[in-house]
Amino acid sequence: MMEDGEIVEAVAMEEDMQFSSYESLKETKSSVEDIISQLLSLKRESKSKSQLPEFIAQMFLNFVNLRQVNRSILLEEDKVKAETEKAKAPVDFTTLQLHNLMYEKSHYLKAIKACKDFRSKYPDIELVNEDEFFRDAPQHIKGSNSFTDTSHNLMLKRLNYELHQRKELCELREELEKKKKGLLETIANRKKFLLSLPSHLKSLKKASLPVQNQLGVLHTKKLKQHNLAELLPPPLYVIYSQLLAQKEAFGECIDLEVVGSVKDAQAFARQQANKDSGISTNVETSRLEDDAPDEEDDGQRRRKRPKRVQSKEAVDQAGSYQSHPLKIFLHIFDDEVSDPKSTKLITLKFEYLLKLNVVCVGVEGSPEGPENNILCNLFPNDTGAELPQQSAKLIVGDNLAFDERRTSRPYKWAQHLAGIDFLPETAPLLSDLEIASSETAKNEIVLSGLSLYRQQNRVQTVVQRIRSRKRAQLALV
Repeated sequence: MMEDGEIVEAVAMEEDMQFSSYESLKETKSSVEDIISQLLSLKRESKSKSQLPEFIAQMFLNFVNLRQVNRSILLEEDKVKAETEKAKAPVDFTTLQLHNLMYEKSHYLKAIKACKDFRSKYPDIELVNEDEFFRDAPQHIKGSNSFTDTSHNLMLKRLNYELHQRKELCELREELEKKKKGLLETIANRKKFLLSLPSHLKSLKKASLPVQNQLGVLHTKKLKQHNLAELLPPPLYVIYSQLLAQKEAFGECIDLEVVGSVKDAQAFARQQANKDSGISTNVETSRLEDDAPDEEDDGQRRRKRPKRVQSKEAVDQAGSYQSHPLKIFLHIFDDEVSDPKSTKLITLKFEYLLKLNVVCVGVEGSPEGPENNILCNLFPNDTGAELPQQSAKLIVGDNLAFDERRTSRPYKWAQHLAGIDFLPETAPLLSDLEIASSETAKNEIVLSGLSLYRQQNRVQTVVQRIRSRKRAQLALV
């Protein structure tokens, strides 16, 4: 290893040698430039070329000097590099030792930090305090000389007591788990029974149908009809409620039945609720589905009906004559015989046209046309051939008359029973003035019209008229 003084002397000698090489390089360069300038002057002045060989020889000598100087510079550079590498070796060794020491330092610091951060298991365990330990711990854990133990032995005994307590808790947990499993099995069995309870109640209800029919207490059928009535549109519901009230209050010999597709009625009710409120009515929908009557309550097996060809009436239902899915059937019995239920006079079908907002009535199973049945002119000037409301006529369009192909007609008395009030096309007083010639006749016509209107609102009057007409028809046959 070289000392500092030797390194300084070597550096100084190298600098002197480099300085001499650079001086010779400058001299050679200036000589080459002089020769070239002289050659250019000879060429410009067109002088004799006798000195040209001498100039060429000097040029070659300068090139030789340049190569010699270049070689000396490269040798000096290699020498400097070797000396630099030689001087750099101790520096690299010292740097490596420094890095090793720094790595050892960081390793020791990490070990010190790990030792400081080390925590044993028992400090995290919430042990009972010493007073509770001496009071509650069993004797085989405390030992005979527990008060004279060192802190280490006391800690070990407290840890043993904690282990003993935890084992007892684990045994208690296993017993509670077994008890919980038994309770879950009991709950599952009871849930299974509760889930099967509706089907059992359904079977019981089916089995009770013959008894109800025999005793005349048709509770199941009545409940089914009431649930269906909740899905009726307001006009049909008014008719149903009035007819039912007449039957229950005065013992009228009639029978009511609501028939139709329950699913379509529920879908229509949901559609109307969403249309009116603008929000989803999930609660009302679930209530309607829960209250929906069972289609198998009558004990009959549902059969797959053949797909019928769409008729003209079904095509009309998609337009202005679309009717509500549910309809009311009114069975009128003869009240003059000993057993009224045994003699059925007639069956009427009430249906509600949604777009026209009218109630239509027809005789179910009658071969006669609407213009010839007993409902035509049941009240004066009420053939049912025309729509009773101006709004319905505007919806229908140019054809102001009601569709003659339909078996039911929009009679005015049916609208009154349904609570649908409408204004006549012309004022009744003006029409009566044109016909009557005196004040007395005019007053009589007005009073008779009001009396007739009041009679059309009475269920008893309507039922009596239909019954009397049917009796008269049967008497003529």
